[in-house]
Formats: sequence, structure tokens, C-alpha cells
Amino acid sequence: MSARRGGDALVETLLTNGVDTAFSVPGESFLATLDAIRRRSDRMRVVSVRHESCAGFAADAFARLTGRPAAVLVSRGPGAMNASISLHAARQDSVPLLMVMGQVKRSVIGREAFQEIEPEGAFASMTKAVLQPSDPDQVPETCAEALRIARDGRPGPVVLVMPRDVDQGETDSPSPVPVARDPVDPDANALADLTSLVARSRRPVIIAGETILRECAQPHLAALAERIGAPVFAAYRRQDVLDNLHPHYAGHLEINRVAYQQDAIRSADLVLVLGSRLDGVTTMEMGEDILPSISCLAHVYPDAEVLARFPSRVRVLSDVTPAIAHLNAGVPERGRKAQSWVGPLHDAYLAASTPGAHPARGDVDLGESVSQAAGIAGDEAITVTDGGSFARWVHRFLRVRVPGTILGPAVGAMGYGVPAAVGAAIARPGTRVVAWVGDGGFMMTGQELATAVEHGLPVTVVVCDNAAQGSILAGQRRTYGAGADIATRLRSPDFAALARGYGAPAWTVRQTGEFADAFAGAVSVDGPSVVHVRTDQQDIAPYDD
Repeated sequence: MSARRGGDALVETLLTNGVDTAFSVPGESFLATLDAIRRRSDRMRVVSVRHESCAGFAADAFARLTGRPAAVLVSRGPGAMNASISLHAARQDSVPLLMVMGQVKRSVIGREAFQEIEPEGAFASMTKAVLQPSDPDQVPETCAEALRIARDGRPGPVVLVMPRDVDQGETDSPSPVPVARDPVDPDANALADLTSLVARSRRPVIIAGETILRECAQPHLAALAERIGAPVFAAYRRQDVLDNLHPHYAGHLEINRVAYQQDAIRSADLVLVLGSRLDGVTTMEMGEDILPSISCLAHVYPDAEVLARFPSRVRVLSDVTPAIAHLNAGVPERGRKAQSWVGPLHDAYLAASTPGAHPARGDVDLGESVSQAAGIAGDEAITVTDGGSFARWVHRFLRVRVPGTILGPAVGAMGYGVPAAVGAAIARPGTRVVAWVGDGGFMMTGQELATAVEHGLPVTVVVCDNAAQGSILAGQRRTYGAGADIATRLRSPDFAALARGYGAPAWTVRQTGEFADAFAGAVSVDGPSVVHVRTDQQDIAPYDD
């Protein structure tokens, strides 16, 4: 029997803590870890992808849908740096992720050895921690601590550095023990202040964010909105915080805003932020910042650093579920009195999200296409949106009914869509995943269609192809006028032909009337498929410039 190595201790610790899936571009610096997974293949799965960023994006989607982190196994230097975009995305989306980075052996660290990087300097700003066991015996303890940090408080990514000789070195360390996330319970005085503030409000607005989803707190949120008579706005890319047809749902705080949303936030006497870090798109910090217009802000979030960023009247350091439960028990019910406030906002959302609310200028109306796709795929299908302006068509016209059915990077990382769809399909076996991507994003990471084909995953990729870097082209037009574009127009390949080359059937759509049949055919495939939609550069986003 072979000796127990650091890689064995790592895999045992992962399994003990519920981490049974890894995404990887294999590297020679963690061969013992890979061999440990091979010998435990009945308990742990490793999915080999084509680029390290895709390993991280797939793990990000997996963690969002399962509530459990997946491991990202990458080599040192180039491999780890390729994966850094996914660390940044997971950090800004509060997603627990463990990146295990193979490293040079300990004796040559600091010599600028082959492919060596200094991981703390490289990753500290985009992770919760960078940890490294000093010898093989420390692997279980260090890995368990990395997983605890990734899950605790506001979840996020952690990098675990495994020097090659630690990975392959022998150890007699004891069997690992599971670590649990410590709940973040609210302070009684802060809750009392929050309850008093909410009880006194007459025109409250709720902004709901990522920890609502992580804690599966949607029913509690709905009950609170009904109790206090508040409309609910979804923070950026959090459209499934509440059934979009619930009468208190008032829409998604997109990069562009419909006028009624800004008006409601300005006229509210209380903006109650539940489980959102108040990212820059939600607050419109790069445009008409909403924070100065808020008369009274209250914020519930499990991270003190995030709470300190904003001028809140009341800050509650807490997981969102106990705070909402306290409000539901302590605030008098007044929902019926507020229907004159809530009802028109929900009606405005329905009007804004009805196809035709922003008519297309070109031959394909993406608003109508998105609506048709939702009807064909069904409420349980998972939608993934890549970074890019085309996604605003999905955000505006897709009415999300079921929690955990829409994913997208708040950081706006292009290339998220296809690998995240792979991760989502592995997290929810048998569920159809629909990835909406732009031509630019597909060209960055669309090669993971090969991974989907290899594993027979039910992934349908809709490529919205306007042969341009759309948001930048729009910015050039807006800033410098028509004809002032540079470096933003692209020559796209035939994405349908490319998909067939990977082994996936494909359809091409040039008119709105062709979309429904093409999409229905694509989602009926037992495995991956592609719909190549040729869109117009006049229809970059469903909002007026």
C-alpha cells in the first residue's frame, strides 16, 4: 500500500467537509492530489476543463446552486493567474470557493523559480485569505481553516497554496474533522433600533441581495414585504430573491434604470437593504448615485466592513434570516394600507418587462426572444447570463419565478456564461441550463462547449452576435458621436458551424419569427446545443441612450 501523502490528506479533508466536486486544468505540481481523487472517484468527481478561468467560473455556479464550495485545482504561476478572474468574480458575488494552487517546492520559494508567483501579493485583494501549510502534517488543519473562512460571515474565495513537496510528502496527520459555519446572530439593541425604524416608516422600500439567496430566505422576505407594505427591488443580478410575479416585486436594479425605480427610491422614507453588499451597479455609483437621494438607510448584512461603507441610520451585523424573522414578529402588520404605494410599482414592473416595451430596431427582437425562451424552457430551467450589454435584454424581459434559477457575475466578467453553465448542469443533474452569451464572451471561454459535449450536459447556449464589443461601442457613440468607434467592431465566426465542430447541434436565427422553433429544437436535444442569434448593433441594450 502506498504511503499517505499530503494530497491524500487534502482530499480527505475536502470530502469530510462536503466538497465532492473539483474543476481543474491538471498540473504537475499537484499530482498527488489528482491521484488521491482518482482513488476516491466513487466519492469525488473532478471535471477537467480547457482553461483555468473556466474552472473557477464553473465552481462559482456550482457553489451558488448547491450552497457548497467546489474545489478549483490549478497549477502555479500562469495557471493560477488565469484563474484570478474567477476569484475576483466570486469575491464580489460573495460565493464560497476554494482554489488549491500547486506551488514550487518549499526549498526554492523566493528564488523566482520556474512559474513561481508570490500568492499573497497576487491574490490578497480579491480573496478572503491566502493560506499555506508549512508541511504535509498541517494539510488537514490548513484546508479545514480555508473552508471555514470561505463559508463564514460573508462567504467568498480562499486560496490554499500547496507546495509540490507538501502535496507529495508523507504524513501521519490525524483524520480531518468537519468544520461548520458560525452563524452571524444580530445584536438585540441593533434589532430593536431596526424594528422601531421600520415600524415608523410609511413608504418603505426593500433592496434584497445575495444572502437572501444563500440562506433560502425568499419566503421570509415575501412575508416581510407583505407585512410592512414594501415593494422589493432585486439588487443587481439577484432577480430570484422573489417571484417576479409576486405583487410586491418591483423590478431589478440594472445598470440602466426605468424611471419609476429611481422615483420610488427617492420618495421612500426608508430604504431597507437586506442581504446586499450594495454593489456599484445597484447604487449606480458610476452614474446618478442613488445614495445621496436616500433619506433614511437601514442595512442588514453579515460583514462589518461592508456595513461601514455606507451612511446607514441603522446597521445590523447579521445573517438575514434572523433579522427578517425578528421584523416579522415585531412590526405591526399594515400591508393593506400600503397597496396604493406597492401596487403601481408592480404594475410598472410588469409594463417594463413586457416584450415591446423597448422595441428592437433590427430584425431580431431579443425581448420577445427572451420571453419565448422562458415559456419553452419552463420556470425550473436555469438561466445563466454572461457579462455584456446583451444581458440587459434578459434581465429586463425574463420574469424569474423560482429561486436558484438565474446566475450571472455582478462584476460583469465576460466569459462567465458557458463555463458557469457547465458548473450549473453538474450541480443540478438533469436540469436544462440556458446560457445567454455575447459573441465576445463566447470567444473568450466558449471552448467549454467541448466540456459540455464530453459530459453530455443539458446546456443550451444562445449566442447573441452583433459582431461588436457592444457596451463600449455604445459608450463611444454616446461620448464622441456616430462614426467615432475604434477597436469595438469584430468579425464573428459562424457560431453554428463552430458548435457543430465541437459536436453540438446548432441553429441560426436571423429573424424574430425564427427564434421559437430554433430554441425549442435546441432544448429538446439530449445534451448540449447552440442557437446563434444574429442581432443588430442598433439593439445593444433595451434602454434609450
